Amino acid sequence: MTSVYEPWNEARGAEIIAEHDKLEGATLVILHAMQEAFGYVPEPAIPMIASALSLSRAEVHGVFTFYHDFRHEPAGRHVLKICRAEACQAAGGDALAARAEAKLGIAIGNTTPDARVTLEPIYCLGLCATAPSAMLDGRVVGRLDEQRLDALVAEAQR
Repeated sequence: MTSVYEPWNEARGAEIIAEHDKLEGATLVILHAMQEAFGYVPEPAIPMIASALSLSRAEVHGVFTFYHDFRHEPAGRHVLKICRAEACQAAGGDALAARAEAKLGIAIGNTTPDARVTLEPIYCLGLCATAPSAMLDGRVVGRLDEQRLDALVAEAQR
């Protein structure tokens, strides 16, 4: 199975930074671009971003760690996010999260050994009226039940 992400490369990281460093709010834009390219934000990228934006490493690290969406390690080929917010929990989200963990054989926050699926928590998809909800590779799914979850897991495992 081939990866959908590029391997970390300092020259490519510098290229990504240069593409975005003049934009308003460049820190977030660059972090997102790094994660899109590499599947995570590599640790060596933090000081590179700081230097390019005339920020301290702590400032960039603070932004990186504040947002739950940024990863420290490469993601799997597919990313399944299960909403863990209160509305989804109240609508049965806890049982669905446990079902996803059991079906994939991993706890939330991990990637399957074959690197096919990363299972992550997300804390609001804005679908409270159709809770519980999930997101697979950026596609949101509301009114999640066991059958819909099983279909998402099967799709992610392909």
